Amino acid sequence: MSRFPLYALCFAGAFALARPEAAWATAPQVAPEIVINVDDQELTVVKEGQEVAKFPISTSKFGLGDDFRSYKTPVGVFQVCAKAGENLPVGAVLKGGRFTGEVLAPDAPGRDPIVTRMIRLQGLESQNRHTLARGIFIHGTPEEKRIGKPVSWGCIRMRSKDVVELYKQVRVGTRVVIRGTGRRGSLEQLGSWVSRLLG
Repeated sequence: MSRFPLYALCFAGAFALARPEAAWATAPQVAPEIVINVDDQELTVVKEGQEVAKFPISTSKFGLGDDFRSYKTPVGVFQVCAKAGENLPVGAVLKGGRFTGEVLAPDAPGRDPIVTRMIRLQGLESQNRHTLARGIFIHGTPEEKRIGKPVSWGCIRMRSKDVVELYKQVRVGTRVVIRGTGRRGSLEQLGSWVSRLLG
């Protein structure tokens, strides 16, 4: 609990009321919220009920869920619990949240590490309680040509330039909602299996 004198807080409040412009200047900003639509493969940043940004993403090719070793994308309500990669160059390879020193160009052949920025999620419901332990992130990917399709191993992938922009807008504690039926991912996976069988 703060040891700042109560009378001082009251005085500060009265001073702000006497000067409306000061009250506006010091009022806390409303934090944005992230809404991820798995069926549309889109991430939307919402602030005060208004969409302020929208980005294409890639969720799991295995569908939706939160079981260990399922490689599925969890759904429900989450919060950002950690961020990594601040000020690193676009394409910086991150391993365990640390910069390896390598920088990849978009769609570098044969490479699929986490790049540019990492935004770690923590589940706030029973249906996504394993999210933190599973290591589910919103992060950059070098496989940008596959963005818009469910091809990840559970995380939410973004283009590097998009995850840089998102990283600037969110903070630890930002609310994240992931929703969807997962049907698109199931259909994509089925189509892949059929193609292999016919090929």
